[in-house]
Amino acid sequence: YYTSIPGSCNFETQDQEWTAVCGLTQDSSDDFDWSISNSAIMGQTGPDTDHTPGKGQHFLYVNSSAQKEGNRARIITTKLFSASLGVCRVRFWFWMFASRQTGVLKVYTAEEHGMDILMWSSSRNEENKW
Repeated sequence: YYTSIPGSCNFETQDQEWTAVCGLTQDSSDDFDWSISNSAIMGQTGPDTDHTPGKGQHFLYVNSSAQKEGNRARIITTKLFSASLGVCRVRFWFWMFASRQTGVLKVYTAEEHGMDILMWSSSRNEENKW
């Protein structure tokens, strides 16, 4: 489900392709992909619920258990968001509480010539919450 806020998505897409609905695409040059799921399917390896109150159930995840160190799973916004003076904000929720194979979650912005700039990262196993 997509809102009027650019890039905003709660992943409740009702069997539609979440990448198209949410304005995201899988990076074809990465090593494995992000998937959509819910807590009922994930069982013990994921969070009990998603972060949204009420009816929300779905979230994106990567399964790092079968990956080698250095492998990347990357999603990219399909629309460019023009630079703004203190108006543009990135907000997201994450859950990194599972196994020793949990890697590093990174958020990049691409500058006008295509260079990726690291904006934020986390490599710790956080608390068991969003």
